[in-house]
Amino acid sequence: MSKLYIVGIGPGSKEYLTQIAVSTVSSVDVVIGSKRALDLFDIEVQKFELNAKNMKDMMKQSITMVQDGKKVAILSTGDPGFSGILKPILGLNPDIDIEVIPGISSVQLCAAKLKIPWDESDIVTMHGKGINKGIMDLIDNGKPTIILPNFKPSELADFLIENGVNEGRKVAICEKLSYDDEKIVEMSLKDILSEDFSYMCVMVVY
Repeated sequence: MSKLYIVGIGPGSKEYLTQIAVSTVSSVDVVIGSKRALDLFDIEVQKFELNAKNMKDMMKQSITMVQDGKKVAILSTGDPGFSGILKPILGLNPDIDIEVIPGISSVQLCAAKLKIPWDESDIVTMHGKGINKGIMDLIDNGKPTIILPNFKPSELADFLIENGVNEGRKVAICEKLSYDDEKIVEMSLKDILSEDFSYMCVMVVY
């Protein structure tokens, strides 16, 4: 039976793939994902590489393939429902059978590494959306704010300082979580300005 599976693949390392993600991807006719995502699976099926330039076209193509009777899996970094593939797929209003396979997000792994309870923090995603000015309504409520930055943490740090947040505020950066070169550092908001972290990071403002 044809179906579109939107599969969360976790933060990037094979260690964080769920068993159901592996078994689902192994059962389909076509797999679509970034090179980094595709490399996590040892499979012999038709594959299509997903990137920023072809993402919308590939999402539409995945729907067409399902309508043609195929089982298709789209790989979504982290969890599909948090800054993942689920929202843009649903935005296309596909009249097909869809199943979402959840994954471990980098935000979840960040909270675990820093021992932050989920119900005692605020979570904000700016990934690909620019600075969300609504963060100013949360930043001083006494809870840690876990943030997926738009691009780099320095951009957000500059915005927060310009809008009156104390430049000495404690911040944690979790970069390349689950990879061999994973890095977790704590520093002040001001210190973030001179650091060049990659886009693969989560930022926590305490």
